[in-house]
Amino acid sequence: MANDPIHQFQISKWIPIEIGGLDFSFTNSSAFMVATVAAAGAFLFLTTSSRGLVPGRLQSISEMAYEFVASMLRDAAGSQGMRFFPFVFSLFMFVLVANLLGLFPYFFTVTSHIIVTFALALLVIGTVLVYGFWKHGLGFLKLFVPEGVPGVLIPLVVLIEVVSFLSRPISLSVRLFANMLAGHITLKVFAGFVTSLSALGAVGITGAVLPLIMTVAITGLEFLVAFLQAYVFAVLTCMYLNDALHPSH
Repeated sequence: MANDPIHQFQISKWIPIEIGGLDFSFTNSSAFMVATVAAAGAFLFLTTSSRGLVPGRLQSISEMAYEFVASMLRDAAGSQGMRFFPFVFSLFMFVLVANLLGLFPYFFTVTSHIIVTFALALLVIGTVLVYGFWKHGLGFLKLFVPEGVPGVLIPLVVLIEVVSFLSRPISLSVRLFANMLAGHITLKVFAGFVTSLSALGAVGITGAVLPLIMTVAITGLEFLVAFLQAYVFAVLTCMYLNDALHPSH
């Protein structure tokens, strides 16, 4: 692996595919997205296939993940929000597993690319818009007119609400992308210090102890960030779906 910390995010074509002048190549990013789905699906299937009355450790993890997302969705969107549970749970597991896979050496972190996180964010906002207009019709536009606002302030408030709504996919995607990108760059930089100083002999090896400790500490922190970012993405999705269910609140 190259010494520069940006090299780990480089997209490389594994199977070149071009159709009608458009590039549909299967890349390392595509491969790890497939691996993420396969890993998450296999884990959930294998840990819940037996459905023991007294759950084992792995089944308990699956059940805890289920209840965690279900509780999050009920708290944010009420009992009606449970109709979106498969969607939210899938997003949570995809982001979480993708973040965790990216922590393995020589693996690829798909959530460190803005195009991936932005696509996920657009999926969330698109779901809100489609369901909101399908369920409430033009009444969904009440979302942009909060109750109790004086008439003279409505144009200004509507403008602010529209801008705020349009910024949601940007903030949702940039938050995940930036955290994963910055964390992995920091981890690679400190790990690079360890290898560089170790090549300088006994003095260098002594000096490499501190960056080695920092590398271990940041690795532990990245595991926490991997879960935290999946949680933040899921909880914000729940809040946005609540707007589709209750646009007048």
